[in-house]
Amino acid sequence: MQFVIGQQLREPVGSVTHYEISESKPLPQGEDSLSELTGSVDLMRTDKGILVSVALHCIIAGRCSRCLTDISYPLTLSFQEEYVPTVDASTGESLPSPPDPDAFLIDSHQVLDLTEAVRQYRLVAEPMKPLCKPDCLGLCPHCGYNLNQGPCGCPSQETDARWAPLAELAVKTEQEQES
Repeated sequence: MQFVIGQQLREPVGSVTHYEISESKPLPQGEDSLSELTGSVDLMRTDKGILVSVALHCIIAGRCSRCLTDISYPLTLSFQEEYVPTVDASTGESLPSPPDPDAFLIDSHQVLDLTEAVRQYRLVAEPMKPLCKPDCLGLCPHCGYNLNQGPCGCPSQETDARWAPLAELAVKTEQEQES
């Protein structure tokens, strides 16, 4: 998502431009992708540059962390970042680098690109271990069969005798909760 903001950089501090976003095409982001991007972007002129306020809703394509099936799930991104120009909008002269080396920059053609900010905030907002459903059973650790499709053909494993007292406690606790 890119915005040409040369005119807005010449406007007085406090002026706001509002954009509605609606993109249905997928935006590739490495392994996963964003699609059905909707929301709003507000660009406010500040004394240093442009304050960007973003509220986006999108669909993420990925894989279930337990059974490895392809899934898609909704994600909401909401953030504010200040973008600093690299070139003076009136004179075209280069401006000194901002003190923060990680600051988001407006390029020399006065284009504000939200792609990197959306990527960073998306990585923070998405679940660490996405699931196809909350009670996903995952894969059999021995044969790799998807246990959501039924039991696998592996023989049942004998439990270690050292865990027997804990198993008895779990059964007892479950029976107490049922009564």
